[in-house]
Amino acid sequence: MYPDLPRTARFWWFLFAIDQKFANAIRKKGCPCGGRLHSADYLRSPRGIPGQLPECLRIRLSFCCDRDGCRKRVTPPSVRFLGRKAYLGAIIILISAMRQGPSPRRVRELSARFGVDRQTIARWQVFWREHFQQSPFWKIEGARFKLTVEIFSLPYSLLNAFLTRHHRCRGWTLLLRFLAPITVPGGF
Repeated sequence: MYPDLPRTARFWWFLFAIDQKFANAIRKKGCPCGGRLHSADYLRSPRGIPGQLPECLRIRLSFCCDRDGCRKRVTPPSVRFLGRKAYLGAIIILISAMRQGPSPRRVRELSARFGVDRQTIARWQVFWREHFQQSPFWKIEGARFKLTVEIFSLPYSLLNAFLTRHHRCRGWTLLLRFLAPITVPGGF
C-alpha cells in the first residue's frame, strides 16, 4: 500500500507544485534586510529516485538577496527534500516506517527498489528515534498526536496517523507539509 505512491510521476510533480508555492511565499516576503530575492536554485542529486525524475524535479528552490553586503541565501521549506539528506523525504519516511512494520524480507525488497543500504536505514532510525523526538519542532507539534502517534515507532505511527485519516495521496501530502519546517536551517 505505502510503497506505490512515491513511485508515481504525478505524485512528484504535485510535490514540486507545493514547493513552488512555498518558494513564492518566501520570495514575496523578501530578505530580512529588506532586499529583493533572486532565484538561486541548485540541482540536487537525490538517491532513491523513482525511475528517472526530470531535472526540474531535482532542483532545490532557493533565493539569494540582491543587496551588496547581504547576499544572504534564503531557502524555503520543501516537501520533496528532508533537509540536507541525500534521499528524497518521502523515501526516507517510507523506508524508515517500513523498517518498523514489515518483515526483514520486505525491508530487503524496499532497499533493493530504492537503493538504500542497511547502514543508511540504521542512521535514519537513529534520526527518528533520537534527534527528531528531541527536537523543539516535535516537542511543540507532536502534542497534536499524543493519542495516535507512538513515540517508539516513529515515523511508522506518524505515517499511519496521516494515511489512515486521508486518501493516500492526500495523507502523504499532509505529512510532508507537516514536516516541511524541518527541511530548512533553524527549522529543526
